[in-house]
Amino acid sequence: MLRHGVALALRALSVFLALVVRAPRARLAVSTCAALLLACSSGPRGPVDLPTPVHSTTLGVGDELEIRIAGEEKFATSYSIAPDGTVSLPYINRVAIAGLEPHEIEARVRQTLIDKEIFTDPSVSVVVKTYRSKKIEVIGEVKKPDSYPLEPGMGLLRAISLAGGFTSLANPSAVTLRRKLSDGSVRVVRISVDAIIDNEIPDVPLQAGDSVNVPKSVF
Repeated sequence: MLRHGVALALRALSVFLALVVRAPRARLAVSTCAALLLACSSGPRGPVDLPTPVHSTTLGVGDELEIRIAGEEKFATSYSIAPDGTVSLPYINRVAIAGLEPHEIEARVRQTLIDKEIFTDPSVSVVVKTYRSKKIEVIGEVKKPDSYPLEPGMGLLRAISLAGGFTSLANPSAVTLRRKLSDGSVRVVRISVDAIIDNEIPDVPLQAGDSVNVPKSVF
C-alpha cells in the first residue's frame, strides 16, 4: 500500500544520495531524515485507542418518522421534525418531540390526545424512518468533503467512501479522527486506513458528531 511505496521511495532516495554524497556524516543524516519522514507520514498500525461508540436513538431536527394511532388513518403518514423541534399532527397541532426517544414520543402524543379530550385511551406507535440529525464530518483530502448522515454500523471506510474516496494528494496512513466523549472531553487519534484495508487492524466504528480529517501527503 501507500506506506510500502513510500518506504521503497525513501530507501531509493537514501541509496542515491549516499552514492552522491560520500561523507559518512552526510549518509547518516540522509538515513535519519528518511526514517523520520516515514514515521511522521503514517499513523499507528495497531488497535485504535477509542472507547466504544455511543449510539443514541433520540430524534432531532430533520429526522423523519411515522406516527400512527390505532383506527385513525390520518396518523398513518410521515412527518419531519421542524427546525423548532416540533411536528404538526392532526387534532393536536404542534407537538415538541426533538430530543425524545421513540417511546417517549409515543407517550407524549398519547397524553396530549387525552389532555385535549380527543381520545380517552389511544394507542400510539412511532417508527423512525431516517435519522438526518445524526451526522459525521469528513474533511481534508477527499473528493467530496461534507457532513453525512450517520448510517447504522457505519465505519471509517464507509465514511470515506461516501466522501468520494481519497484525492491524489491524500495520505491515507495518517487520517485523524476527532470524537467528543461522554465526559465532555475530546479524543483525537491517528489512524492508518492502509492498515484497515490490509486487514491489519479492524475498521473503526463511528458515532454521531465524529470528525474525520484526511491530511495531505508530505511527499
